[in-house]
Amino acid sequence: MNAVHAGYGGADILNGVDLAVGKPEVAVIVGPNGAGKSTLLKAIFGLLVVNRGSVDFDGTDITNAAPQKLVTAGMSFVPQERNVFETLTVEENLEMGAFTRRDGVNAQIEKIYELFSPLRDKRRQPAGELSGGQRQMVAMGRALMIEPKLLLLDEPTAGLSPKFMGDIFSQIIAITKIGVSVIMVEQNAKQALRIADRGYVLVAGTNRYTDTGPNLLADPEVAKSFLGD
Repeated sequence: MNAVHAGYGGADILNGVDLAVGKPEVAVIVGPNGAGKSTLLKAIFGLLVVNRGSVDFDGTDITNAAPQKLVTAGMSFVPQERNVFETLTVEENLEMGAFTRRDGVNAQIEKIYELFSPLRDKRRQPAGELSGGQRQMVAMGRALMIEPKLLLLDEPTAGLSPKFMGDIFSQIIAITKIGVSVIMVEQNAKQALRIADRGYVLVAGTNRYTDTGPNLLADPEVAKSFLGD
């Protein structure tokens, strides 16, 4: 993402944002409410118009490409809300995530159960009956069914207990170990930056600080202004 300007109704919320993530890395985006964090993910995934700047993916310019084209290219997006089919079982949700695949899905479903082990015993249960943390696992698992190169996560630990929050962060690390890069917007900034290869602090739609996660955590100005220290 290079000098991207994007927003809604002709008004820019992002004002020249730069962002990059390597293979496979975790890039974490933090900042105050209204900074443009979720807007950034939507701009990457083609859910709103990029007015200026460019978005590149795997060496190709994908600026303003349609989401379905990006899924085919190997990108998945997990929104913060309404990210599971509540009346479908866990396994049916995973099967829905494989709609672009032309081969069998059983082997990939087994990989998802290995990655998110609590889901195996819940596989016949409607997703709407699960805890918040387990539903987030279903949403992430479904997004991984296409074996993406890049996974976009919008507030994956929102509303979760500390236990489930820790589980989700551990699973994000595990996702990178199978070769998937992650760009994550996260409200629990301290915990997220601990696992970040790259960290971005957005303020008013611009890059305020960019560094590794550990370096941002150690920066007294970042800590004072954005981490509650």
